[in-house]
Amino acid sequence: MSELPKTGREWHLVARPHGWPKPEDFALREAEIAEPGPGRILVRNTHMSVDPYMRGRMNDVKSYVPPFRLDRPMDGGAVGRVIASNAEGIAVGDHVLHGLGWREYAVLDAKHATAVDPELAPLSAYLGVLGMPGLTAYAGLLEVASFKEGDAVFVSGAAGAVGSQVGQIARLKGASRVIGSAGSDEKVKLLVEEYGFDAAFNYKDGPVAEQLKKAAPDGIDVYFDNVGGEHLEAAISSLNVHGRATLCGMIAQYNETEPTPAPRNLVAVIGKRLRLQGMLVGDHASLQPQFVQEVSGWIRSGELKYGETVVEGIENAAEAFLGMLRGENTGKMIVAFGG
Repeated sequence: MSELPKTGREWHLVARPHGWPKPEDFALREAEIAEPGPGRILVRNTHMSVDPYMRGRMNDVKSYVPPFRLDRPMDGGAVGRVIASNAEGIAVGDHVLHGLGWREYAVLDAKHATAVDPELAPLSAYLGVLGMPGLTAYAGLLEVASFKEGDAVFVSGAAGAVGSQVGQIARLKGASRVIGSAGSDEKVKLLVEEYGFDAAFNYKDGPVAEQLKKAAPDGIDVYFDNVGGEHLEAAISSLNVHGRATLCGMIAQYNETEPTPAPRNLVAVIGKRLRLQGMLVGDHASLQPQFVQEVSGWIRSGELKYGETVVEGIENAAEAFLGMLRGENTGKMIVAFGG
């Protein structure tokens, strides 16, 4: 067996951002690597995920997930190759999905790792289309929003990892109309020409409410919210009676330093009998087998497409995260660093 590495690089949060995070809020540091004890494995990470929810963990506030600790390694989704194992059921050479990203090497309990097969799908897919973002889209549309055939669906942030799958799943499940918003003309074109959306618009081109009404003159039945703010207000205006909204993310507000006003038309929720429901993907783990089976079938048949924006090198992970917050990615933002 080749000698195990003694040290590896890992990203630490060194200051809590006020407003938009800055490069100096992060530090890439060298750390010693422990040998795996009983029931544990050592993984050389090959790909890691950067996701919008990580911004909230940089604030020292009570939430559904503990905040990142200062001067400690951050964490998040990652896939890699096992290079040492002291656990039954996982062998050297296996590939696993786990939660200790933001570092080159991860030592963890084997029970917190999930085996993945690079022959079935590229490893990066397990962080996106077949991973947490994919399950978020699947569960958020079908379970939280109670989607049914014939619904008209609007998705904000529709060119991202979650939104692009929401729209395609809605189309595959028989939506009457699928509308998406995105932040560039290139992304709008992608939504219509690649992902099969019926209509899409650039939210920077004018008021969202006006563009949505034009794209959905008969209203919408389901809204999948990744953005919040003006988009949520516009969706409430366009939702039909008994419409449903899945509130998944509000990236437009994550870096605000002052409280943002609620939608000014919330009173419409009463008369239209709307249902606005927040979601966390962890509540829907029971859907995982069904999700993987159905979505992997769509990928193999070519019915569902997915995009990735890949940034090479662990040294560029913080910039990849900041770029994702700025909307520079199309599809899932992935950091690849070999292994």
